[in-house]
Amino acid sequence: MKQDPEVTVRADLRSQTTGPTASGFRTQGDARRGSSPAARSRGGGRTRSMGCSISGLNALYDAATGGGDVWINERRFRVLRQIGEGGFAFVYLVREQQPASDAAPARRHSAHVSEDGTYAMKKVLIQSKEQLDLVREEIRVSSLFNHPNLLPLLDHAIIAVKSTQGDWSHEAYLLFPVHLDGTLFDNANVMLSRKEFYSTADVLQIFRQMCEGLKHMHSFDPPYAHNDVKPGNVLITRRKGQAPVATLMDFGSARPARKQIRSRSEALQLQEWAAEHCSAPYRAPELWDCPSHADIDERTDIWSLGCTLYAIINTDNIYSIYYWKSDYTIKN
Repeated sequence: MKQDPEVTVRADLRSQTTGPTASGFRTQGDARRGSSPAARSRGGGRTRSMGCSISGLNALYDAATGGGDVWINERRFRVLRQIGEGGFAFVYLVREQQPASDAAPARRHSAHVSEDGTYAMKKVLIQSKEQLDLVREEIRVSSLFNHPNLLPLLDHAIIAVKSTQGDWSHEAYLLFPVHLDGTLFDNANVMLSRKEFYSTADVLQIFRQMCEGLKHMHSFDPPYAHNDVKPGNVLITRRKGQAPVATLMDFGSARPARKQIRSRSEALQLQEWAAEHCSAPYRAPELWDCPSHADIDERTDIWSLGCTLYAIINTDNIYSIYYWKSDYTIKN
């Protein structure tokens, strides 16, 4: 695989990541262990893309204690445990380590600095140029938004990895605030087992915050649609004595909302895209059966928002909708 021009690769990268272990990451080959960002920078520079710094080499290495460490630009993180996965992505709970003496201070908003140094790190295994383009688009779109009810992207890095066979692939690391209380869907699982339900006040609070987050996305010129609003993409933060806080996440499907469809071919292309990026139970009707002449806009999110509201009014509805696939009618 030809080296990507936007991702600088260090001369000393000769390891292939083999995946996560219980204690962190393991690597093959002779990747530098315990080296500082400055030491790893010899033999290559760095580029800037999409207004954000992308490191040339953010090599993974095994610490002497057995815990895996990851560099995201000048910031070093210790992998604590895996907290989620899906498709080609894994999500880890990480803790930021003391910055190296030769590392430049990280630029970050004070509101996004974790009090205990813990964050959520999403690792994406990239096997094709199409996947690489999708990750870059997710990074670009996520960097646009700044709202308390939208999950902020705090930092990111894309690295090129050369296998022992000489093939090139990529890995992306995206850093987010951590929300260990889980999603609406996760909470429904617990609440259902306890035969509990959200109070009317909590439902309205969660719904209002989702509306505020989507309003921010829809206020752009051009407006952006999330395209995958559902209970599994709404993080819930609970604090004793306080109303729950809802945070909309996962902007991998977010795109400019307004599209003019003027042929059957364009309609079918939109339907195929929606089938891949928009969860079926929450997908707007115009994305299921798009007319040959239609103007699609951000109202597709409003349909999904309504389905999500219906689902959380009673927690068991989340399951009946989640596994529904037969037709457009949402069944109780």
